[in-house]
Amino acid sequence: MLKSRKEAIKFKDRLIKGITPDGYFKVSVIKTTDVVRSARERHDLSLLNTVLLGRTLTASMLLASELKGEERISLKLEGNGPVSMLMAEANRAGEIRGYSSNPAAELPLSENGTTPSLGDGLGVGLLTVSKVLYNEARPRTSTIQLHEGDITTDVAHYLAQSEQIPSAILLDVKLSDEGDVVQAGGLLVQRLPGAPDDAVEELQERLTRFDQISELLDQGLYIDRIMKRALKPGDVREIDRQQVHFFCRCNRDRFLSALSLLSYDELKELEGESQEMICHYCSNKVQISANEIDALVEGARAKLN
Repeated sequence: MLKSRKEAIKFKDRLIKGITPDGYFKVSVIKTTDVVRSARERHDLSLLNTVLLGRTLTASMLLASELKGEERISLKLEGNGPVSMLMAEANRAGEIRGYSSNPAAELPLSENGTTPSLGDGLGVGLLTVSKVLYNEARPRTSTIQLHEGDITTDVAHYLAQSEQIPSAILLDVKLSDEGDVVQAGGLLVQRLPGAPDDAVEELQERLTRFDQISELLDQGLYIDRIMKRALKPGDVREIDRQQVHFFCRCNRDRFLSALSLLSYDELKELEGESQEMICHYCSNKVQISANEIDALVEGARAKLN
């Protein structure tokens, strides 16, 4: 029993970061199995959305691992496909949340009977990455066209185009035949200043043949071993480790604060009735009483006088 408890703790969702002894490469490996399971349960996601949003959640945390304190990053993918829009947000503290605008979306068979590609779920569109950083009054935002719509290629394209950092990224969500989330995770390797071009090209080529992260996790390899395997035959030194989890900071006060931003006329239409409010990010529901609504109406009326 003690051993199984230790194993359960060991294999919780976590992110690990490392650096090569020569200082040429930085690597992050993450396990997000429970995060993706939680997202699917909270939002009742289709199989298509489970994979696409799962990859987006994983990518957001890999990118957030480069931030400080409670700085946060958000990824918004919008397209003309059936999924329409995906949103994910993560902070350096390991809190991840996200949603799909059309959680039930699936891909129909094409007219000739062939199976559509994963990228058809989003279709043609845009990826917007926004960072909320310390000592900056406004978020730092960058927008690029979706490259493939499969999330992995799109985030890699963003890193090359907007961050101008040679990188290799792998994002995986493995589903069972019954549609359950078996494993989910990701890997990000980034070049640091001074790394020779041939070393970068060799690493990128090797990672194109690397096993899927979800498959390695399913084989019982944890993030430590995956990190070392990714950089073989070179060595890597761990520099940080943290737990990650699906977490949303929504609460009653935040819902009331959002309602208070409505105009007097808008609040007047709600007067005398309770309201159920639902958080897009986590699907939590909060019941706002009629008395609370009436108090907001009175507050808005007082501001008019």
